[in-house]
Amino acid sequence: MNDPIGDMLTRIRNAQMRGKSTVRTPASKLRAWVLDVLADEGYIRGYEPVADAKHPEIEISLKYYEGTPVIRELKRVSKPGRRVYMGSNDIPTVRQGLGVSIVSTSQGVMSDANARAANVGGEVLCTIF
Repeated sequence: MNDPIGDMLTRIRNAQMRGKSTVRTPASKLRAWVLDVLADEGYIRGYEPVADAKHPEIEISLKYYEGTPVIRELKRVSKPGRRVYMGSNDIPTVRQGLGVSIVSTSQGVMSDANARAANVGGEVLCTIF
């Protein structure tokens, strides 16, 4: 697998289209950090590691509001073929501030608002609306 973050985002997108309550993805620290930001921003209910699997996995609890998924749009920005780095002043707002960009900075993975507040830039991983 060349793009583990892209794979996780696609699994979330596909599970929400099918109306699933949970989805599993292989475990890694970077995926857990991205899921921490999604949970803090209220886009997923939460996640927990699954120990009974042959390989370590993470089970993500998806969030719905009146039967429709909370996440309307989930896009990968920085890809393995084209990395996208931005300074703290250049990080774009998603849908005029209604969405969130997830940024991998030197101080950890955080949302765009937290990156601007900490005055750090980094790799823009994905956008959520």
